[in-house]
Amino acid sequence: MANTLLTIDMITREALRLWKNTNLFMQHVSQQYDDQYAVTGAKIGSTLRIRLPVDYTAKRGPELQVQNTMQQNTALVLATQSQVAVSFSTAERTMQLDDYSKIILAPAVNALAGDVASGVMSGADVGISNFEANFDGSGNIIPPTAETYLLAGARLDNMSAPDADRRAITSPNTMGRSVASFSGLLNPSGAISQQYIEGQIKTAWGLDFFKDQTVIRHTGGDFSSGNVNGADQSGSTITVEAMTGALNAGDIITFTGVNQVNRITKDSTGELMQFVVTELLASSGTSLKIYPALIPGLPDGTKVQYQTVDVSPANDAPIALVNPASATYIKNFLFVPDAVTLAFADLEVPRGVHEVARESFDGVSMRMITDYIMGTDQMATRMDVLWGYRWLRPEWACTVADRV
Repeated sequence: MANTLLTIDMITREALRLWKNTNLFMQHVSQQYDDQYAVTGAKIGSTLRIRLPVDYTAKRGPELQVQNTMQQNTALVLATQSQVAVSFSTAERTMQLDDYSKIILAPAVNALAGDVASGVMSGADVGISNFEANFDGSGNIIPPTAETYLLAGARLDNMSAPDADRRAITSPNTMGRSVASFSGLLNPSGAISQQYIEGQIKTAWGLDFFKDQTVIRHTGGDFSSGNVNGADQSGSTITVEAMTGALNAGDIITFTGVNQVNRITKDSTGELMQFVVTELLASSGTSLKIYPALIPGLPDGTKVQYQTVDVSPANDAPIALVNPASATYIKNFLFVPDAVTLAFADLEVPRGVHEVARESFDGVSMRMITDYIMGTDQMATRMDVLWGYRWLRPEWACTVADRV
């Protein structure tokens, strides 16, 4: 039976099918498709407004105590257009779809999906403030144990993250070490058999495990000491005394005497609150930018909406670096899908080209264009996605560090 010429619509639909099965991380984040651009097409820089959960405090007593509803929102900017372009002959377009998919489309889609995934992963570096690691006697990060994962899950509990649908994304190296170290634990025989056969953990400790080669690494700054300059500070920018050593964006810090609170009860957990540094603070710098914001209760102990800590740091309170200074580690993490949102929008469909198609499926919109290149006498096809992401609830994620 003679092969038929593959159409651009068939190729685009197949590319979207491959996309959904290419990158494990992106299969497990919240994905949105904005169809408001379906007619005219979106541009780089188009902005979506996303509402954040409302927070309240519980009151006691029969008297009516009405609270204001402080609706917070954030912007998700469709700031990135990623594309892969290939050229091929008419003969290649007469292949069976399965062959074309395997030989030409799959590598192209894999590269495109990997570019998007690495972009979202990079946002985790300056978004996730929760941190757990296993240290040796010299303070060096070593491979995580079962306790490391369980403590990371406890951090999510204290941040009121949902129990259901928790995932653990690990690098291939961390997955290999974890399978080897956990193989002797008392587990259901079926789970152990699956680990032995497939070489990776599937489900354990309330987590679904996935390995992904786009997991990033982080290198800590050479920070050695620093102190808060001024009492009763709040917000995302804290004034500090001239630092000794730098804090890199993505470093995790604590302030002495400042504990995290349970996000529901607003009671102190008795553990130091962890903050992620969101911008590089060079040695001798005095303006420290952090997430989450310092939001203490009132001086009389009254709890407030969106409270994150029990008290503000005292004047001259020491700052401590949680991750090792000047050391590089693998930044695996636990998360729930709603911690991060990845959004796609329809790109414009241009006129005057040989052929063009735009398809959307399961939260992803992709455009493909084929046109003739006169200078090289080739037909070239490019596939594009317009996307943006936002770590909307990074407190619903926790880094599980591992050595490089």
